[in-house]
Amino acid sequence: QSLLCHLLSSSKWESNEAETSTFISTLGYTSADYYCHLVKNMVFSLVTELRGNKFNGLNIQGRVSASHVNAVSLSCLPLITLPDLTPLLETLLLYHGGASKEILSSEFLEAVNEAFLKKKISLPESAVFSLWLRHLPSLEKATLYLLDQLISIQLNSLEEMAWVIKDSLLPQAASHPAIFRIVNEIFKNALLETDGTPEVMTIIQVFTQLFLQAHQDENKQHKFPLKAYFPYHYQPLVTALLRRPFELPTTHWSQHLKHISDMLKALVEDTNVSSLADLFEIWFLVARFGEWLDIAAEQLLKAAVEPDALLWLLAFYYCPQNENQQRTQTMVEAQAVYNHLMMFFSCTVLSIKDLEAAVHSITDIEQCHNQHLLTHLLTNFLLFSSGGHMIAQEFFCHITETTDTSKEVCSLLIRTAYRINRNGEKNPRTVKLLNELLQKLTLKV
Repeated sequence: QSLLCHLLSSSKWESNEAETSTFISTLGYTSADYYCHLVKNMVFSLVTELRGNKFNGLNIQGRVSASHVNAVSLSCLPLITLPDLTPLLETLLLYHGGASKEILSSEFLEAVNEAFLKKKISLPESAVFSLWLRHLPSLEKATLYLLDQLISIQLNSLEEMAWVIKDSLLPQAASHPAIFRIVNEIFKNALLETDGTPEVMTIIQVFTQLFLQAHQDENKQHKFPLKAYFPYHYQPLVTALLRRPFELPTTHWSQHLKHISDMLKALVEDTNVSSLADLFEIWFLVARFGEWLDIAAEQLLKAAVEPDALLWLLAFYYCPQNENQQRTQTMVEAQAVYNHLMMFFSCTVLSIKDLEAAVHSITDIEQCHNQHLLTHLLTNFLLFSSGGHMIAQEFFCHITETTDTSKEVCSLLIRTAYRINRNGEKNPRTVKLLNELLQKLTLKV
């Protein structure tokens, strides 16, 4: 044992290489095999010690001191990416030992998180979740790393985005309410700092969908109730928003959206929202379930619906504050554009001039919230109307050249393609148009 300790701790290893090689060969090993077996044995020994042995029916895990565990975590730092060390990393991350304070070194936790994020190591989900629960900076870094990754790379479909998000393990980890709330706060701040950019909003919406799927797949024995994730919000509204579209027949979508709109309107207008912060919380709750908002814009054009409730829902999303009756004015303008679009909906022959007149020269509208809402309606009109297909490519090229809406339109198209694909809708003409438009628009973004 003394000789092995000397060999491992020697600072002049190279100068003693001849002696040690002779010693290792006497044992019947090559140098590579020797070190491989030595590391595996050390890892096995430490894992056994930390997990606790049964001795005469007694668990001796408590005999491992906090200082020893801390020292072991520090000793792992130079070897974090060594595959043979993985069982020890997992054991350390899942080890608590009854201590009231964190016993693993922060350097170790940061190094493991860094290696995991950069795909240099692979860890079981339980170990990653434990890392993020016990070390808040690692969870924050993982969330920001995901946001940066998704914004910096060009994704041509939400399927790609969903894969990257799911691969991060954050939606699965968010099944723990403590992790969900931290990630939620980071998303809020990202949205505020980027002035509600479509890319960030889409990321949040896809993340929410994946979180709900992970929560549904969670073992019932360990599942938290959904109110644990949204404790401060109006629960009937939460319940309605949590219903995923594929859980309802398409013929019930409009009625469900009217129900959401009515509850939201009562919450916002018929009761006193005490502050802008409260209003933002309500808006953010609705915004993160953006798939229902996209369906509302679709239903206005594709289904026989009473438009008022759905237009109000969209007006609230694009104009949550009603200072100086802004939302009221938005509703009036949206209603006028909607009526014009419906007049053209069944026309098989359209011109760009007719369409520009119908939306009151959308490119000249100065108020941002109006432009976003009208762009949303117009995009759906071009995708789903009889004559819209004929002029869609030309019109989108025109509008993205004369206004700064390329990213917004691209985001709308990508979300529509994703939803059609997920719901299994059979509309080959629209799918073909979507693909053609995305190929052209992604080159401009």
